[in-house]
Amino acid sequence: MSKERRHIVRLFSALFVLLFVSVAIQAGGTDDVLSRLVKITTTKGSRYQLLRQVSDQTGYYFIYDSQVINNDEEVKIRKGEYTVRNAIHLITGNEQIKIGILGNHILLSLPVPEKAPVTPLTSPEKTPYVIKGMAYDRVSKEVISYASVGVSGTSIGTVTNQNGQFQLIVPDSLSHLSVKLSHVGYESSEYQISALNGKHIDFYLEPKIIPLQEVIVRAVNPVQVLNRMIENRKLNYSSRPVYLTTFYREAIEHKNKKLDITESVLKIYKQSYRTTVMTDQVKLIKMRRVFKKEATDTIFTKMKSGINTCLVLDVMRSMPDFLETRGIESNFTYTYTDITEIDGRRVYVISFEQKKEIKEPLYKGQLYIDTDNYALVEIRFEINPLYAEKATNMFLEKRSRDYKLTLRSATYKISYKPSSDHIYYLNHIRGDLEFKVKRNRNFFSSPLHIWFEMVNCRTDTENVNSFPREERLSTRNVFSETKHEYDADFWEHFNVILPEDELRQLIMNNLSEVSSTNQASPL
Repeated sequence: MSKERRHIVRLFSALFVLLFVSVAIQAGGTDDVLSRLVKITTTKGSRYQLLRQVSDQTGYYFIYDSQVINNDEEVKIRKGEYTVRNAIHLITGNEQIKIGILGNHILLSLPVPEKAPVTPLTSPEKTPYVIKGMAYDRVSKEVISYASVGVSGTSIGTVTNQNGQFQLIVPDSLSHLSVKLSHVGYESSEYQISALNGKHIDFYLEPKIIPLQEVIVRAVNPVQVLNRMIENRKLNYSSRPVYLTTFYREAIEHKNKKLDITESVLKIYKQSYRTTVMTDQVKLIKMRRVFKKEATDTIFTKMKSGINTCLVLDVMRSMPDFLETRGIESNFTYTYTDITEIDGRRVYVISFEQKKEIKEPLYKGQLYIDTDNYALVEIRFEINPLYAEKATNMFLEKRSRDYKLTLRSATYKISYKPSSDHIYYLNHIRGDLEFKVKRNRNFFSSPLHIWFEMVNCRTDTENVNSFPREERLSTRNVFSETKHEYDADFWEHFNVILPEDELRQLIMNNLSEVSSTNQASPL
């Protein structure tokens, strides 16, 4: 295997499963909805569980501030049939609660008391809008991980985490716009920002069916689709440098409980996709690390070059060999396997895997390519599971004499998002490496999970210049060892990927024992 190919193998991989189903949504006015009858079938449950019963029967979902309604608080009510309005009053225990309808959502809030007008001595400081929520599949009610969340018509955005949770912070000046959620295989969901400020909203995305009568049956040559994608790269991706303001996180978990997590805000000078030399630059804006190492630990793991890996994983910038189909005999087979939709646009699903006669560790995965402009909008891939163990050495720089590490899986996901001018920019990158750790002369092994992700929260195209050399961050070192200072407001006014439930609990449990530090510099 060539040095270049080994380098790419160390960085790439993915999984793909999608189910397409449809469901009918009932429509009606505010009074019609609140007068509709629903059955409460349990006498006791949390407020969330009981409100969920109302949602399941009406097709309407609730938006409210968790400080107004305590999700986990248990309440008792009689079984029976109630109007939606009465059911809400009983479940919340508040007959004065304000009820509104927004699309297929029911908004709950406290009435705002009338106050005498006061002439302010100074202009009040405008605070950003904070929107929190979850993304669900409307049919299965399963959470949707890594859905794209953004402000329509802008480059502001984030993604949902593995639990489907998100938090979006929006400047007050954009409150007249809408927040949109989108994901491959689903219809997008969109609501006005001004109605969502300070509230928790459950977004239910509709699985998208492509009716057979709408699909022109024709032979799709997957290699030709890939070639068109490469030909159109200069049209679909930026021809000039841009700034990406990103949130980056990397973590190491041993035995599913020990924690080493580093989070940062980075500004990236992203070169044009028309250049052939990798000249992207990174500037550190702020950083913090949460670290716990038990005294009994005898294995200590560090991640090197995680940020550089994210830059290389921009596959439309650093073209891996499974996308190169011209000039040399390819090591991969390509298959047209499906057609789906994202954000109202049709996409081909092209699957690839190494040829059966090749026994070295390469990759398999799926490419999602726009059927109109042939832009790559998403890719999910992985080291071929049949040969994952043989790829172990490609991921390890130093070994312990007392432990044996074996790679179990290496999976990756990369997505791109179009701007208002139809240019695609990097949106989200996620990599997960799973190892089996076994001490010499021991029978049992334990899991080691190393992962990293980066989300583009804002793209700037004006006044873009390379960073002075003294401001550039070295991306090939152990990032967690970067010197930084404590910042108590690390997450304030910035869009980040929320920690997953398990990770959040680990952080909370360990706060009294960790060293937590941070650095800040102006954008």
